[in-house]
Parts: sequence; structure tokens; C-alpha cells
Amino acid sequence: MDTDERAAAVRRTDDGWELRFRRGFAHGRPKVWEAITESGHLAHWLPCDIVGERRAGAAIELPFWPAGAGEEDDAPLRGEIRVWDPPSVFEWTWDGDVLRWEAAEADGGTLLTFTTRLGPDPDAAARTATGYHVCLEYLEALLDTGTTDHVVEPDPAPLRKLYGGAVAAAG
Repeated sequence: MDTDERAAAVRRTDDGWELRFRRGFAHGRPKVWEAITESGHLAHWLPCDIVGERRAGAAIELPFWPAGAGEEDDAPLRGEIRVWDPPSVFEWTWDGDVLRWEAAEADGGTLLTFTTRLGPDPDAAARTATGYHVCLEYLEALLDTGTTDHVVEPDPAPLRKLYGGAVAAAG
């Protein structure tokens, strides 16, 4: 599929940026839900784990996986689960960002809509969009094949250009 068709919609808000990705998967909501909420699956596509009880209002820690970790002494970021409605909606905070995952039945599979609200820095919005775009490619590979071992690390330069342009156009 063409990169532009899979790109996030980028929107400037009063206090920052909103990125919205949509991905259709040929898998039922339970499988997609597990992949976006369970540590054993998150390790394959998200840069951090989500540690804590799965319920609305729960405090969570977001430690980076060893492969993507910074300094050994880095404390995990903190967040909170705002919405926990299996297998439909999972919304949580990551530092100052809000991440919302909505899984809807569609065409015998699942339409996953991921929306994140970010702060005011346009460069950070473009970098974040690039990062989540790549994460979602890994999520798709995990769902389709059960592994991400075969995924070749994409060249981020075209995505940086794409999202830099989208942020400039929306700004």
C-alpha cells in the first residue's frame, strides 16, 4: 500500500498537534486488542512496556524495552489509563501525550484508529508521527505473521519528509 494512504492525518489544535492513523487488519478485535494491550505483544512493536493494572484510572509505568532503552538509570515515564473498554477503546497518557486506540469491527476484520494528542512543538509532532508510522508497520507484521523478525527496518527519511510536510501544511 502507498505510504501516503497509510499516513497519519495531521491536525493543529489550540494547544498542540493531533495525529490520527487508521489501519485495517484481517483479524478479529480480540487478537488486535491483545496486540495493543499485552506486554508480550507490545515488546514486538511499541518502544515501551505498559506496566500496571488494566483499568480506567490506573497509574502505569512506561519503561523502555532494553533494545530501545536510553541510559540504564533512566526512570520509566508515568501515565494513567483514562479509558479501558475491552475490546473497543484503550486510552492512556504517556508523560504529557494522550494515546487513544479504538478497535471497531469492519469487513470481517478490525479497523484500528490510533489518535495521539501532543504538545505544541511542530518538530516533535513530525518525529512522533514518523515513529508511530513505523510502530504500526511492526504491529501489522506481528498480527499477520506472529513475529516481526522478518521486518526490515524502514528508512525513516521518506517518512520524516512526509510528516515534516504535513506538519508545515497544517501549521
